Amino acid sequence: MHYNEHMVAILHNIRSTHNVGSIFRTADAAGVKKLYLSGITPIPLDRFGKVRPDIAKVALGAEVSVPWEQILSTVRMIKKLKKDGYVVVSLEQSKISVLFNKIKIKKNKKIALVVGNEVRGLSKDILKLSDIIMEIPMKGDKESLNVSVAFGIAVYALNNG
Repeated sequence: MHYNEHMVAILHNIRSTHNVGSIFRTADAAGVKKLYLSGITPIPLDRFGKVRPDIAKVALGAEVSVPWEQILSTVRMIKKLKKDGYVVVSLEQSKISVLFNKIKIKKNKKIALVVGNEVRGLSKDILKLSDIIMEIPMKGDKESLNVSVAFGIAVYALNNG
């Protein structure tokens, strides 16, 4: 596996195991270095340390190949990543968001992509700490994309920006 040494992602309060599995699979395809799982986000192992079949079925082995860590605080992790030189990009609709295809980050900069809950999105505390709030425009009647689909668009936009 050739990891993109400059990109990590935080999955905050993702509720669906299928979304988590899909994000693992996309992270593997895009070479994301590490996933941080916080809040209610289900982890790939059950409480007995066995692989969760509902995540594994969708991830197709990426839950094993992509490094991950369960974290207690997204805010603390964002602060740590910023200290380590990461540009924090949160995926959310906001008055100050930037369209995904308009974001320009220097080639060698490290990026931390933050995605949130399927219904509530990301908290104001997380958005305040973000360097960039990224938005994917919606042209139809729905207000948002599935979080795993949005993650895929965002991770590739940031990888190729």
